[in-house]
Amino acid sequence: MNDVKQKCEKILTQEGIDINSEIDFDVNGKVHTLSFLYILETFMLSSDESQLVFLAALEKALDAKDMGVDRFFEGMGQLLLMTHLSDKIE
Repeated sequence: MNDVKQKCEKILTQEGIDINSEIDFDVNGKVHTLSFLYILETFMLSSDESQLVFLAALEKALDAKDMGVDRFFEGMGQLLLMTHLSDKIE
């Protein structure tokens, strides 16, 4: 397992978030469900540099009192869904 993924998983654990728990997203009345693990693993498929950016952003979210890790993952999940849905449109 890569080091960046391990660090991200450690942050989730420290924040008391079960990596297998899920987030529901309502997209035009249709609910899509993504787990924290799916979101993390999907972003870990990107380049090494992108993985480091993901980790840095997660650490910033950890420091931001109004953001938090769960809100960060909600945003990343929305990004994944928007990317996936825009690929289907083309």
